[in-house]
Order: sequence, then C-alpha cells, then structure tokens
Amino acid sequence: MADKVEEKKVTKKTTKKIPANKNVEFSATGRRKNSIARVRLVPNGKGQFTINKQNIDEYFVLGVYKLVANQPFEVTGTIGKYDVLVNVHGGGLSGQAGAIRHAVARALVKADESLKAEIKKAGFLTRDARVKERKKYGLKKARKAPQFRKR
Repeated sequence: MADKVEEKKVTKKTTKKIPANKNVEFSATGRRKNSIARVRLVPNGKGQFTINKQNIDEYFVLGVYKLVANQPFEVTGTIGKYDVLVNVHGGGLSGQAGAIRHAVARALVKADESLKAEIKKAGFLTRDARVKERKKYGLKKARKAPQFRKR
C-alpha cells in the first residue's frame, strides 16, 4: 500500500465540435448594477456583435465599453468565432457593458466547458455585487451630511 503514488489530475484542453446544425445557440444572462443583459452566442458566425439591434460600434461610442464587452473573447482566444446577439436594458452604459461581459462569459462556458478555468481566473463569472447605496434620511445623499454651521 505504501507503493501507491498519487497521480495529479491533468486536464486536457479539448474543444467541442460544434454541430453543423445552424440552429444551435448558447444563451445566458448577465447582471451589473441595474443592468440586465441577455446574450445569445451563435457558433460558426462572422464575429458580428449586435446590441439591441445595433452594431456594437453604434451602441457603445466609447471604446472602453467595447473592450469590456469583448474581454471574455480576448481571454479565451475566441474572437470572431461567434455571432453575439444581445438584449440589454436598465442602468447606464458602464453597467450595461459589465452585464454583457458577465453574460458572454457565462454563454462561452456553456458553449465550451474547457474555457471555464480561464474565464473564472479572469473573474468574469462572478457577478459584481456593488450597487448604489441608498440615501438615508437627514442626509443629502447616502453619506453626505448637510454643512455644519456653528450658531
């Protein structure tokens, strides 16, 4: 029994063969602040990224938001392999970009389970729970007090 050596589990990076059936889609939901994004990934696409029936360049004017939305593809090296169809509502552009990133990451994991380790390490599968703090009575905002005046 002392001769038994524990073997380390070696995970091989295998990719799923995507069926030729064009009706296959991977969908997921992502959330950030008050934004909710529903994403559908269509494999074997041309790499089109459509948000609320608009191209990503038209929807996100600032390049930062485009980068945030595309981060899961950059981390996994799957840029241009999927068509992305997004319905997003609520919140502002920053929250919407974060919600899209969350949903795309979840959908990529559904599409190819071997990508989960990379995406999880980058932190895209974790929902960012930071939201705006509520206003308290007697204060001007959540923490801002009225100006003090000695009488």
